[in-house]
Amino acid sequence: MPSAVLTGIALYGGYNVNVEEWKKTQLQKHTSQYTHFDPRVSLKSCLGYISSPQKVCHHGFYPFIHYTIKNRKVKKGKSVAPKKREIYYAAHLDSWIYRYYAYLINEKYNLRVKEIGIDNVAIAYRTDLKKNNIDFSKRAFQFIRSIGPCYVMIGDFTNFFDNLDHAYLKERLCDLLAVDRLTDDWYAVYKNVTRFSYVELKDLLELNGLEDTREGRREFNKRSRKRALSTKLFRANKGIVHANPNCKYGVPQGSPISAALANVYMLIADKQIHEYTSSLGGMYMRYSDDFIVIIPDTEAGEDGKDHYNIIKEILSLVPNLVFEASKTNIFYCSNQTVTNCTNQFIEQEKQGKNIIEFLGFSFDGKCVRIRDKTISKYYNKLYRKLRTIINNQGYSSQNKRISGKNLYKKYSYKGSRRYQKALARKEERPTEEKLGYGNFFDYVAEAKEKFGEETVDIVMRRHMQKIRKQLNLIPELK
Repeated sequence: MPSAVLTGIALYGGYNVNVEEWKKTQLQKHTSQYTHFDPRVSLKSCLGYISSPQKVCHHGFYPFIHYTIKNRKVKKGKSVAPKKREIYYAAHLDSWIYRYYAYLINEKYNLRVKEIGIDNVAIAYRTDLKKNNIDFSKRAFQFIRSIGPCYVMIGDFTNFFDNLDHAYLKERLCDLLAVDRLTDDWYAVYKNVTRFSYVELKDLLELNGLEDTREGRREFNKRSRKRALSTKLFRANKGIVHANPNCKYGVPQGSPISAALANVYMLIADKQIHEYTSSLGGMYMRYSDDFIVIIPDTEAGEDGKDHYNIIKEILSLVPNLVFEASKTNIFYCSNQTVTNCTNQFIEQEKQGKNIIEFLGFSFDGKCVRIRDKTISKYYNKLYRKLRTIINNQGYSSQNKRISGKNLYKKYSYKGSRRYQKALARKEERPTEEKLGYGNFFDYVAEAKEKFGEETVDIVMRRHMQKIRKQLNLIPELK
């Protein structure tokens, strides 16, 4: 008789896992090609291995590769300290193991949140909600509009992934899997995302004779079918391997399983905050380390500060969770007006803008707009690319002539899936052919459709005038 895995259904932890369904989903995703300590491996060739507990418990995990993303910030024309994100990415086979076990976690997690009535609380990294940031922000803003006078709290957690307490994470994971002790395969996975090791990308570039530049990294990742270092070179440079400096907390941000573990970590707090806000006719949603709390201002006259203190108290019970007061905003909403009252709740905090910002959208009590920062990120990428092209007189950093078609495809409406479909219909071509992944314009069009807000489109048009002006600086690309 064929095994459960070979027939597409794996029996794991007392429930069925549809491996073929998961496999199909993974194959539909766009996966970037990168170089690591092992050569690239397809899911088809390793599925039997990663879904075998006996194989996983004896698997030797490679170190992660680490680098830092620095996002430059400019406020009112002045540069401020860049926001840093520490990114770790796993070896190819390790990554498939993490993805598979993240899937197992999500299957259990999705069942648990339904059982305890918080299915719509944690909205990030879910495999079953079939919604995106547009849907979630719309739900929050519509709720504010519908309940009358209310308090709204927007907040996040400091270095969320870096601060996850290992002992508490293990306890929550055991509870989710309904076991007293992790089985050997689960422990192997848990151990390698808590007591992980890593190598700096810049060290690998140096050992490969490459500079730590965008071009150097691109050249490095062209070798994705080969290893980052030969076995001989790796053994001769063992000193480049570093251990997680925090032996009791932190998981690598960027690993395929970290997001699923973070949701498990917050299960109890999510349930408690949901129960508190729901008892008052309110709402709570959390997207990774960002959250929104909405509580009606009832005739009973509860003090908004009491609500704030109770939320803070619940969060303080989660080990090592750092609630970032400086990034917290509290609003009072009434009669289509949003008033920022943060300084009444948090000492020494200045009163901010009278605009609620959540998941890339802003709301002033009347209108919803795509957040300026969201759009700015989009065209800042274009500006950087164009500056390079202009400085090189129409050539890329690899001394290749820039294709205007490719630029417009990536940064204008012509690259959107909607435009490509419309063009295919006009030219009577089949629309089933591969259309690419689309671009930011598809996101804007979807937002306009779902919100039904003309202001979404107005803001976008204003920014696109700037983009077109930049494109016109290169005559050959017009």
